[in-house]
Amino acid sequence: MRMRKKKNGDLRFERCAGWTIETEGLKEQFYSHFDPKKPIEMEIGSGKGRFIVAHARENPDRQYISIERVKDCLIMGMEKALAKGLSNIKFFCLNAEDLLEYMPEESMDIIYLNFSDPWPKSRYAKRRLTHRRMVKCYLPLLKKGGKICFKTDNRDLFDFSVEEFKDLGFELSELTYDLHATDTPNIMTEYEERFSSMGVPINRFVAKPSEQTYALLSKVEK
Repeated sequence: MRMRKKKNGDLRFERCAGWTIETEGLKEQFYSHFDPKKPIEMEIGSGKGRFIVAHARENPDRQYISIERVKDCLIMGMEKALAKGLSNIKFFCLNAEDLLEYMPEESMDIIYLNFSDPWPKSRYAKRRLTHRRMVKCYLPLLKKGGKICFKTDNRDLFDFSVEEFKDLGFELSELTYDLHATDTPNIMTEYEERFSSMGVPINRFVAKPSEQTYALLSKVEK
């Protein structure tokens, strides 16, 4: 469902301007904004920002980046960070395909993919964030030894993602088809809270790339 355009969106964005950075020249100036000695974690597709803002609040010694292509959603996340006075999080209205234009390679310790658009029709499979074409767009941002954390309520997308990541040589761990039945520490997104309260199970895995992963992705066309 498409989100209705928020009233006074530009004004609200301006009020939160301190929680974003001009993207022009960002790649070259990245470490003037982020401390290379502290971990950096990124969520791609942050929605209304509950998950990433909660992480930033709980971990003041870490740095966080929220990526969201829908500006009205991004604004809501920025407002949450503003209300909590957080200084360790920044928000960017960008598409996943374009991240390497603005962020340096091997800069992220963790990349989170939470409740990504499943693009259920097969002809749109290449748009899924866990499709190899899309993985190639953001994996270079991950530090060697870093990890991708993925969770979704969509079982078809999860099964697709498990097979895709295995085929790409990722090492999968913490794989579960019912996250809330485990004792895994978990911060819920707005979407997750809504659907889990309806009894919908949440699927999750953690993925670490191998040398095979990079070799296979080098042959994938964007």
